[in-house]
Formats: sequence, C-alpha cells, structure tokens
Amino acid sequence: MIQGKVWKYKDNINTDIISPPAYLELDMEKAAKYTMAPVDEEFASLYRPGDLFVAEHNLGSGSSRETAPLMLKTLGVRTVIAMDYARIFYRNCINIGILAVECSETNKISKGDQLQVDYLNGKIHNLTTGEVYECNKIPEHIMAIVEYGGLIEYLKKVRLGKKKIQN
Repeated sequence: MIQGKVWKYKDNINTDIISPPAYLELDMEKAAKYTMAPVDEEFASLYRPGDLFVAEHNLGSGSSRETAPLMLKTLGVRTVIAMDYARIFYRNCINIGILAVECSETNKISKGDQLQVDYLNGKIHNLTTGEVYECNKIPEHIMAIVEYGGLIEYLKKVRLGKKKIQN
C-alpha cells in the first residue's frame, strides 16, 4: 500500500512541462527545481517525498527523453497515477523506479486529497472523499523493478543472484 497527498493536473502534461527544456543543461539536482514550472511554479518547492503525482489523460507525451521522470524522481516522486500515459514515458518511469498506475477515474481526484493505493489489488481509496476507484494491478515483476529503484538495479541484483560475475 502507498498513501500520500495528491498533486493534481489535467490532460496533456507533456515532457516539456515536466522537464522544461531551458533547464536541461543543468545537473539533475538544479534542474529539478524547475519541474512542472510552466503550469505550477510551486510544485518543485512544495512537493514532499511520499506525495502522489496525479494527472488525467496523456501523461508524458512529447519528447521521449528520460529527464522528465528523472526530475520527478529527484524531487522524491515514487508514484504517478493517470488515466493513460505516453508509452515511452510509462516505461521510463518504471525503468527508473517510479510506480506508474493507470486509473480511469483520476478526474474525480482533487489536489490535496489523501489517497491510499492498493496496487496489488487494483484499488485506490480516496481517504478524503470516501470513494474507491479501480486501477491496474501491478504485476510482481514490475513491482520488483520499482522496489529495486529501477531496471538497472533490478538486473544487477537478479544477475548477481543467479551467477557469479567473472573478472
């Protein structure tokens, strides 16, 4: 189970909004201070690890660069919830260790709501309103990637667990 306060956005939050191109030359720690700045200048300074990033349709469209989920992760985002995603953004989230949950009812969720995400059973409990929404169940292998902090760390652990590395 994951529980947290919602940061809510509407449709078409693309990678240029999440990761403004003007700051891509900065190192990730400095660039992350501008995450979501085109639509929410307070996001980067007020977001707290454990909060939940929620959007409606088409989250992560635009450029396929990995900086968008990396900037979110740098701020402490560990879970994103949306009605649907751009395919590459969805995979990039999982590959760097951010849980990407699909829920067709994110339009019923508001900024500041407290959610409890039961990703194994496919339920989101809105503790603020009392509503329950269906979401995708996260398969064990995907959750393992997220729990290890991303695909590279997962592969290192799995590989080390199966055979010794030759020098």
